[in-house]
Amino acid sequence: MSPEEDTQDPRLQQLVDGVVRLAAGELNARIEPSGRRDDIDAVITGVNLLAEELEYIHSDMEQRVADRTAMLRRTQAGLEQMAKTDALTGLANRTLLYEWIREATLATAGDGTSPAVLVLDLDSFKVINDTLGHGAGDAVLVEVARRLRSAVRASDTVARLGGDEFAVVITESADEEVLHIARRVSERLQEGVQIGTDTVWAMASIGVCIGTPGYPAEALMRDADIAMYQAKAQGRNNVQLFQPEMLDAVRERSRTTAELRRAVAGGELELQYQPVIELASGRVTALEALLRWHHPVQGTIMPDSFIQIAEETGLILELGRWVLHEAIRQMSAWHNAAPDLADFRLHVNLSAVELLRSDLLEDVRDTLTAHGVDPQRLVMEITETVLMSRGTAEEQVLGRLRDLGVGLQIDDFGTGYSSISYLRSLPADTVNVDHSLIRDICSDPQQQRFVAAILQLISSAGLQAIVEGIETGEQAAQLQAMGYLYGQGYYYGRPVPAGEVLDRLRVPLSPR
Repeated sequence: MSPEEDTQDPRLQQLVDGVVRLAAGELNARIEPSGRRDDIDAVITGVNLLAEELEYIHSDMEQRVADRTAMLRRTQAGLEQMAKTDALTGLANRTLLYEWIREATLATAGDGTSPAVLVLDLDSFKVINDTLGHGAGDAVLVEVARRLRSAVRASDTVARLGGDEFAVVITESADEEVLHIARRVSERLQEGVQIGTDTVWAMASIGVCIGTPGYPAEALMRDADIAMYQAKAQGRNNVQLFQPEMLDAVRERSRTTAELRRAVAGGELELQYQPVIELASGRVTALEALLRWHHPVQGTIMPDSFIQIAEETGLILELGRWVLHEAIRQMSAWHNAAPDLADFRLHVNLSAVELLRSDLLEDVRDTLTAHGVDPQRLVMEITETVLMSRGTAEEQVLGRLRDLGVGLQIDDFGTGYSSISYLRSLPADTVNVDHSLIRDICSDPQQQRFVAAILQLISSAGLQAIVEGIETGEQAAQLQAMGYLYGQGYYYGRPVPAGEVLDRLRVPLSPR
């Protein structure tokens, strides 16, 4: 074949077109050989083989990409499931619970209904963890999850919010049915849980919020949680239905907390002092520091109205620190102004929360040193229930306070356990007999015998007794006749500001 014929061979153009199609990504493109079996056909065959190889590689790669994509999607779905599921119990977690509530709210928006939510918190779970260990605690949580699933309907959803707190979402139910489910849940949790050879109980306080159309998921959870805390306040192991006034009370507590925080920094707090009297002579042996809050709008607020809120919010630490510093500073000021009159001890109340304050010991020691006050002039008053429920940490703090020279007094004795065995082991010097015990002492002979027996009990434990709440001369005389040495109360004078203390001490205290 001549060169001219060669250049006119149509196979060459077919070859060029085929290569162009392959280059463009048409891997299924093929060039038909002519059957001449010459050099051009050889090239065509080679190009076709290359195209088949490329098509195979491309198909295999596409399959691998598809497999990898499917695997990544499965992994992502698994991770999302893990992120929304409690690993211990297999229940939904808080994130997934909120999604369910929102979905249920949207699904029922058209028919005028709304889901209901139960929030429950185990009442004694910390005791289980502390006594049997966290492994036992985990076993209890798993069993609680199982019982919750069995107590609700198939259409209801159960979640673990964290720790020992759970929630249930109930849809398409009348109010009475919701409450019936809540009571059934409570009943299922009444039965003991077997952990090895031990039996424990995982009863719960349950709050219920029944939604209305348009009730946001966050509000449902918030209000069910408020109702749950109300159940705890009502003695635990019960069911409480949310009422609007509960939210009002929470808001009021929040407002009080904010105002109290400002009061500490704004100079609205004051200490007043009530004397402890030697009954036989009327001599002042001690002063008890009592906190008062002078609110700019509400006037003077007594501690009973805000101390519990301060303890629950942690603000008690700041309050307690202020009281300690101010009382010791004032003790020093009295001594410097009238050393002959300041021969008394100073009583300062110490809450259960403060007892675990990490810097309490150092703060007491440093404050006494800074103001030159002898530690033996300070007495920390601690309630009876706090002393008898103390753990190792509290025991160490109390021991170190006594080593420092600070006195310890059991406050409100007679309102807690009042056990002889406890009384003998308490790390205290004095006992403050609660005012409720002497209310009828002058009219009730049986109460007289009881109060006399309390003195014998306290004395046999090697402690001194101080009776609080003496309001009449008849009470004072009766107590003195029984053998009581010390007391305090309105009969001997009401609490007064620090500036009036020395003037009161310059005039011999005489009953009203």
